Parts: sequence; C-alpha cells; structure tokens
Amino acid sequence: MMLKIRKFIFFKILKWKIQGDSYFPKKCVIIAAPHTHWVDFFIAIFARSLFDEKDISFIGKKELFKFPLKYFLEWLGGFPVNRESNSNSVDIIADLFKQKEKFILGISPEGTRKKVDKWKTGFYYIAKKANVPVCPVGLDFENKTIIISKPYYLTESIDNDIEFLRKFYFGIKGKIPEYS
Repeated sequence: MMLKIRKFIFFKILKWKIQGDSYFPKKCVIIAAPHTHWVDFFIAIFARSLFDEKDISFIGKKELFKFPLKYFLEWLGGFPVNRESNSNSVDIIADLFKQKEKFILGISPEGTRKKVDKWKTGFYYIAKKANVPVCPVGLDFENKTIIISKPYYLTESIDNDIEFLRKFYFGIKGKIPEYS
C-alpha cells in the first residue's frame, strides 16, 4: 500500500519518470549526477524508495552528521566521511564492500553542488579497490527523469573510464542547469 502511495506521489503528482533498469548488482557504486541543488538528494532518496533495491547507502561530509540530523541521515543509509582527515576514506569504504554480502553505495562524482570541470575520483578508486562496477544515474530535472545506465566495469585506464562515464551525462540538466 505504501509503495502505491509513493509511486502515485512520485509519478503522478511530482511527474517524474524512471528510465532504465533499477535492478542494481548486489555490490556497486552508483554515481548520481549532476548534483546542482540540495533537492537532488531528496529526489534520489524518493526514487530509491521505488526501486526493488532500497538498500542504497550514501556518504556525506561529516559536518552534516551532527545531532539531530545525524540520526536521520544514518537511518536513510548515510555514512559520514571526514574529508580533512589523514584517514584513507577510499580504503575504509572499500572495506565495507568486502565486509558485506550486499552493498550499494551512491556518490555524487562532483563532490559539491556547484559547477565543476573535473570530477572527484574517490568513487573511481572505491569501485576499483572493491572490484565492483560503477552504475551511472542521471538526475534530469529538465525532463523530470531519473536515467539509469547499465553497470560499467572499470578498465585499467582512469582517463578512458572517466571520459566514458562523463559522456553518459551529456545533455542531462540538473536543477540549476548552468551548474550541469
């Protein structure tokens, strides 16, 4: 019943669509872009609740994980990351993949809501170290469509892989199009 209500709200009231296969591998890194506005997070979380695979975790800067927001973010599947620390976040997150039978991690490759010319590469190194595919997901606000690509298995060339993944997002407009 709750799924029907969520679908009604997402598809009929908000008028969003989902294009592509939402059956993700048991272990993968989802890169969701473009990330141009705080509302991206809520659209992605709402869409996640409609997928057959609802256990998609995410990481966020540790500054967000303070009382009382901390408990809400953790309940949603969030993990805090200290971007200023000497600890190796890539190793810590890659170890989560090894410890769990099933683990799907969603990350924004831009690492910010502003326009960037170059993506952060943490998602790449996490997927590489954990030996899991990357699943590109586009948040197209212009067409109100969540676009899901097939899993991409990384090669030995970071430049070729990043170029291939970035091409998927060509023409996808974020909430703030000039940041896309």
